[in-house]
Amino acid sequence: MIPGRISKQNGIESEVSIECRHALLEGALVVPERSVGIVLFAHGSGSSRRSPRNRYVAQVLQSQGIATLLFDLLTRAEESVDEFTGKLRFDIPFLAERLIGATHWVLQRPDLQSLAIGYFGASTGAGAALVAASRLPDVVRAVVSRGGRPDLAGDALRSVAVPTLLIVGGNDDPVIGLNQTALARLKCPEKKLVVIPGATHLFEEPGALQEVAHIAAGWFTQYLPTASRARASAGQQR
Repeated sequence: MIPGRISKQNGIESEVSIECRHALLEGALVVPERSVGIVLFAHGSGSSRRSPRNRYVAQVLQSQGIATLLFDLLTRAEESVDEFTGKLRFDIPFLAERLIGATHWVLQRPDLQSLAIGYFGASTGAGAALVAASRLPDVVRAVVSRGGRPDLAGDALRSVAVPTLLIVGGNDDPVIGLNQTALARLKCPEKKLVVIPGATHLFEEPGALQEVAHIAAGWFTQYLPTASRARASAGQQR
């Protein structure tokens, strides 16, 4: 069960095109007034920027003054191929490169470059988010995984330095174990695993996705504003 649409306090959704090397990725950007940071969404296998679950979480973040960027990790041509092969959706290094490319796109925009950056990854997108975070330690400030596969980040887990939150459903037994293993391998000082009682992999149970969104918003509002102020202060001293 996906919650109903919540009202936005600020921000208008804009369709954007993100140049990432030789690919042009489609995205949806919302920037509330006085944003304290921006969260880039890495969707899961077989999903897209139109994922209703990620869009709901994004709306909750927007209501807390956090900008959001939901974008397709694959081009339309790549999606057509992947629909039959299923290979690209599990190519974590490839997906991480796309997320890194989108991050550089954000950093190059004058209206966004002062915002602290966070990642929200779902399913395989969580693995890609953690790999990207490990490669951008001075840029990415927080990571949240929803029903994710952080284990797919492999050895990159030991290099993740930013606060990382893993959220899984209490009835998602295989994924709980994978998240517990990944949590143990993470070396970042701030890390946490939250299990939502009674929830399955897609958090379709009544109230489950709302709880995910609330917990994720708390994590980002805790860590992004501090990083955003530090970045602004550094810019003033230059």
